[in-house]
Amino acid sequence: MGKLIRKILDLFYPLFARFFDKQTYYYAACGGANLVSSWVFFYLFYQYLFEKRIFNIAFATNTYVVSAYTLSSMLCFLLAFTLGFILNKYVVFTESQLMGRVQLFRYAVSAGFSWLGNYLLLKILIENLQFYPSIANVCASAFVVLLSYFLQRKYTFK
Repeated sequence: MGKLIRKILDLFYPLFARFFDKQTYYYAACGGANLVSSWVFFYLFYQYLFEKRIFNIAFATNTYVVSAYTLSSMLCFLLAFTLGFILNKYVVFTESQLMGRVQLFRYAVSAGFSWLGNYLLLKILIENLQFYPSIANVCASAFVVLLSYFLQRKYTFK
């Protein structure tokens, strides 16, 4: 499947060859597809699955108040994490000599930092600056993309 995706991406590479080396192009294409799909899922989860509500979640002896955008963000993280790792391992960083479990651990660490940064920006944009959650999600994740790229290139799939 990774080879098929690379062949499809290779058809369009000549259009971007003067801007990106091939690995950066693959990363941008796969990451962009993953990012846009996470935006769509966030919107769908926030609007329709969690219906913009606030949830009281009882755990042990405590009750936690959790917003729909927090739940949407967490669910999107799980989907984007899975898809992102598969695309990065089998399409983008195929020359990495690291064992798969090491890559997965490192990817989890870098994705965790990226999600935390994204969530903190999301919270600031929504609660302090009064952004609409779906718009805030796009802004926050666009900002975190560069951090994620450098973490993955220099650490995860080194």
